[in-house]
Amino acid sequence: MNWMMTAFQGGLDSLAAYLAAHVLLCLVPAFFIAGALSALVPQQSIIRFLGPDAPKWKSYSAAAGAGSLLAVCSCTIQPLFAGIYKKGAGLGPAITFLFFAPAANILALAYTGVALGAEFAIARILLALSFGVGIGMIMAIIFRETDVARVADARTFAEGGDIPGKTLLFVGALVALLISGTLKLDFLKAVLFSAELPWQGASAIQQTLDRWVPVNESIGAEGLSLQGALLIVLLAGIGIFAWRGLGKVDEGFNRFTPIALGLTLLTLMFAALGFTVGNAGVTLVVTGRTVAVTLFCLALVPLARRFDDWDVQQWLWETWRFVKMIFPLLVVGVFAVGVIRVFIQPEWIRAIAGENTLLANLAGVVFGVFMYFPTLVEVPIAKMFLSLGMHPGPLIAYLMADPELSLQSILITAAIIGKLRAWTYVGLVALFSTISGLAYGAWVNGMSPWMLAGFVGSFIALIIGSLQWVESCRQGKSRRA
Repeated sequence: MNWMMTAFQGGLDSLAAYLAAHVLLCLVPAFFIAGALSALVPQQSIIRFLGPDAPKWKSYSAAAGAGSLLAVCSCTIQPLFAGIYKKGAGLGPAITFLFFAPAANILALAYTGVALGAEFAIARILLALSFGVGIGMIMAIIFRETDVARVADARTFAEGGDIPGKTLLFVGALVALLISGTLKLDFLKAVLFSAELPWQGASAIQQTLDRWVPVNESIGAEGLSLQGALLIVLLAGIGIFAWRGLGKVDEGFNRFTPIALGLTLLTLMFAALGFTVGNAGVTLVVTGRTVAVTLFCLALVPLARRFDDWDVQQWLWETWRFVKMIFPLLVVGVFAVGVIRVFIQPEWIRAIAGENTLLANLAGVVFGVFMYFPTLVEVPIAKMFLSLGMHPGPLIAYLMADPELSLQSILITAAIIGKLRAWTYVGLVALFSTISGLAYGAWVNGMSPWMLAGFVGSFIALIIGSLQWVESCRQGKSRRA
């Protein structure tokens, strides 16, 4: 009975910490961006740049370039991935975008270089770029027929390919809101001024929260702050009003719509505010991030008014549709990870991954799935395990897999593209992450560059041969038909 209570507590701790720390400034803007992509961006423009028949140099470069600018985790990228995929992006470029954004965005690479060294950062960008594009192309070849059929009607009936200027400006403001809320740059962290507010019970409440949701760095448990608890309450309020305010907005604006949107903007601004608890009360800290998030939130109001009511209604309805599709799976996945994480001891991973073996690299991949950490958090965790004896090879395998294969992201990907495609993607990421770890570990161990090149070349030849076999089987089937 005790182990069941411990597991349940682990799930609740994981869920509470995630909702408080990672949903608002990253995931909420991502949902609104996905809704805007789906409702406001002409379908033909997405097909032209990212469609299955677009030139590969254009589609995969655009996918990787867009992904490199977003400092987001595997959960935050899901609504954006769903948005471009639904709008007509080819499976291959969409998968490259899905893979590259959390694994090798600019911020993750910079942080990796500072914490682990330039060699790790260079290895991460080269492996993520080559394997991200490679996995996308493999997925595109395997599922080409169904992917082409998926956008055939859209290609036929969609008109125009230019994105209106007001749409570019509006989506740009949403992306700027996402970036300003997530980037960890000095000018965003700079303190502008602070104010102390008396609150006699704040310290007691924080101590209670620390007991209920304790911090445990060894397993990535982040705890729950008083501000985080207040944000969860506000998030629940958004959900209550959005259920009708956004869920029924396709039938017209109602009295709940402005309440839901106003509460969302207020919550985002509060999330960007520094908030510390002391003995006498709380200290509110206004930083560059607070100002940037507030300005972009306020700028969205006049920018949205430039659209017709119908366009705004479709944007909000599409946003709510993505929330209904993705958020429940996210909650289930985060809770399940917290339960599983209780039973996985870091010492086991260190014991298995101390050498550059196949089993060690597979352990790094599995560790990335069940010990999921938000974007950038995996870097200090990786540094800790490196100092405790984990081999650099399995560490690279972990850094490749952790941003991609969290349990909740697997569930969400399956809901977006189907179980077969999702598990094919999972298998390819696990395979390429393992190969990445083995190759990098062999290089660290001093393997001859020629021997390593032969090893990687043989692996690539095997992949190419397998793809040619799949293509020949498909062509043979088409001729017989």
